[in-house]
Amino acid sequence: MDTAAAAPTFKTVNVLASSATRRLTNPTAITPSWPSTRPHMLALYVCNPNPRNNVHFLTRCSSKPDVDSENATTKSPTVEPDSNSKTQQLSTPPPNQKPSSSSSSRGLVFDLGTKNSWDSAEIGSPVVKRYLSDDEERWYMWYHGSSDANPTSDSIGLAVSSNGVHWERGTGLVRSSGEAGLVMNCSMDWWAFDTESIRPSEVVVMSSSKVRASSAVYWLYYTGFSSEKVELSGSLKLPLENPERTYHGGTDRIFKSLPGLAISQDGRHWARIEGEHHTGALFDLGSGKEWDSLFASAPRVVYHGTGDLRMYYHSFDAECGHFALGIARSRDGIKWVKLGKIIGGGPDGSFDEFGAANAHVVRNRKNGEYVMVYEGVAADGQRSIGLAVSPDGLKDWKKCQDEAILKPSAEDAWDNKGVGSPFLVQMDGDADEWRLYYSGMGEGGRTGIGMVVSEGGDIRSFRRWSDWIFLLSNKLRILHPLHGKTVKKLKALDTLKISKREVENQLEITQMESGRRLLR
Repeated sequence: MDTAAAAPTFKTVNVLASSATRRLTNPTAITPSWPSTRPHMLALYVCNPNPRNNVHFLTRCSSKPDVDSENATTKSPTVEPDSNSKTQQLSTPPPNQKPSSSSSSRGLVFDLGTKNSWDSAEIGSPVVKRYLSDDEERWYMWYHGSSDANPTSDSIGLAVSSNGVHWERGTGLVRSSGEAGLVMNCSMDWWAFDTESIRPSEVVVMSSSKVRASSAVYWLYYTGFSSEKVELSGSLKLPLENPERTYHGGTDRIFKSLPGLAISQDGRHWARIEGEHHTGALFDLGSGKEWDSLFASAPRVVYHGTGDLRMYYHSFDAECGHFALGIARSRDGIKWVKLGKIIGGGPDGSFDEFGAANAHVVRNRKNGEYVMVYEGVAADGQRSIGLAVSPDGLKDWKKCQDEAILKPSAEDAWDNKGVGSPFLVQMDGDADEWRLYYSGMGEGGRTGIGMVVSEGGDIRSFRRWSDWIFLLSNKLRILHPLHGKTVKKLKALDTLKISKREVENQLEITQMESGRRLLR
């Protein structure tokens, strides 16, 4: 991979860290640690491959996101995820116009924020991570949101959970490391690529020689949108938008977008890292009639090994008339080399005839193959979720089946108009299970974030999550009959705070016989 011809300058970023530093030759993905003491401030040096007039730019990870060095506070917020906030209470507020019935909300795990909150108009782009320690598990979900006051400008927020199902959120700006809520706004620099909207794509926890710190930090890869419109010659079969708007949107509004990077030590206070492009983006668009000459969106990054990171992103191939997915590689996570397009449109009449977008790729821990879930666009514009696999994650991507693995729900459901932006989580331990988080759209363009669970280890078959299934399996520690496996009761019912009648009332009619056998 090519290296920069000129010696790079260094960009100083103040982040939270302990006194010792560690340097690694290449990026290394590790599990984040959770310090129990208040850390010290440490100057964290990041190689800047694109010096702007040879000036050193100073940015701070402060208690207020997106403030410049003159306004940044020197007070060190704690990085303990469990610390109690004094300025903003974590809560699960009643959503804005929540769907009325349980059947219509099946699969929904995260609804719009309350009125006047930062995410009251639209939410989506879930990036979900599960972190395990000796005594507990923590779930973080970064997502984009917009408010009713400014519905066409997206920001990035964080929600937290102990089980990945029930989430706590904040209504405003995060000011300490024990809070959830708004964590990153659009850039205020006129020359930047992300002045209009930002959406999260992937979070990787790594240590790198380009980032000197005592422990690994969060690397947030995101899409930044500017006010520059993209002109598309010729006519299209469907209206094209970038970013795609489900609420207060318009048609044929294509804004330029590029991939960006920010780093953090607590997942809440972020410092942007300037890439090679003059706008601060990681790389530029393709030239002329190349497949990615219009925009580059949803940069999903996978750590393959030491000095080998892969980025999957999408654009609209104007020459072929469909969305397409491409790949780039990097040794350090900052400088990237494009390798070209890997997936385009499907056959006539298929769920992805108009192309593939918003892909998420993970490496299966059981067999080592790469699994991709992606948003398929049909000829009528409907969005569904498809599945593909590859032995090495670079080429030979093969779609697993002709049909989508997840389609929009029935007419009265919250996600009956479209599903997309999928994000896979492979569960650890004894649970042979995958979770798939996704963005859903319903009547009137209303959005939410949903979750489906695999039928055991079969990643080609998913069912929408239901609260009572989670409650029963959690309290009884059983494998539900829907998994098609033997159901075992590990504790006597009289030691649990749930009765036989409660179980029978919760089980669906089709599962009643299995439920009765369980309780005998």
